Amino acid sequence: MSISRATERTVLITGASSGFGLLTTVTLARCGWRVLATMRDLGRSGRLEEAARASGVLDRIEMLQLDVTDAAQIAALAAALAGRQAPLHAVVNNAGFAMAGFADDVSDEELRRQLDTNFFGAVAVTRAFLQQFRRQGFGHIVMVASISGRTGYPGVSSYAASKFALEGWTETLRFELAPLGIQVALVEPGSFETGIWTHGAVHSTGSLDPHSPNAARRERLLKAMQARPGKGRGNPQQVADGIARILGDPHPRLRYVFGNDAKLLLAVRALLPWRLWERIVVRVSGLEEK
Repeated sequence: MSISRATERTVLITGASSGFGLLTTVTLARCGWRVLATMRDLGRSGRLEEAARASGVLDRIEMLQLDVTDAAQIAALAAALAGRQAPLHAVVNNAGFAMAGFADDVSDEELRRQLDTNFFGAVAVTRAFLQQFRRQGFGHIVMVASISGRTGYPGVSSYAASKFALEGWTETLRFELAPLGIQVALVEPGSFETGIWTHGAVHSTGSLDPHSPNAARRERLLKAMQARPGKGRGNPQQVADGIARILGDPHPRLRYVFGNDAKLLLAVRALLPWRLWERIVVRVSGLEEK
């Protein structure tokens, strides 16, 4: 889909320095969008600049600093963009990170940090730009959630909690905004090569404690995960292309699942009784005592 300059549309993306955010930024710019690529640290914009330059779209991307946990920064950016003559057509809430660790190994502070970014950050950004969307009478809001917002898994309780919360809030938001002409959609990726669970993962302090009651269980979980490296992971460009299609759809669906692993997981879970599903997850994750 290509957009002419006469009908140029503007989208704001959070967490654009890497992963889905970077790919979506470049993809939308190639489709003719004017992209406001925000990130917490502009010093990490190098990879995005390189990718945009290689695609010949650097002139269509404006890089802006935005920490989604900083209320003052969010308010200042929203005010600055509202003062521009050009309308804002879409917001893609992508900023987030993954906290690894068993539930009782994650401190209250670490859990709040996870929720502050993945949930409250997306909520704050959305609220800030809703005023402009209301005045315009149109706009798209896309939340990059996760399959972890639909089903839990051992060792990622904090991440799952943040995505479950985002799912519920977004579904309700869609009901509230539909009569106003504002479109809301959820993107639910499965396992993709974005680095979120490798170099980008954050481990709770407790999960690294050799004296934790979960120490042995953690080793078994890691061993089970390493036994199937990269299995089922797809090209993250699929998600970026999918977001571009959602933004081009005047009436998108609520949920979009990406990744064969995610689609299979949801299908199997829907078919199996809970007790059987639970036994499978415990066994596959390596937590079953031998």
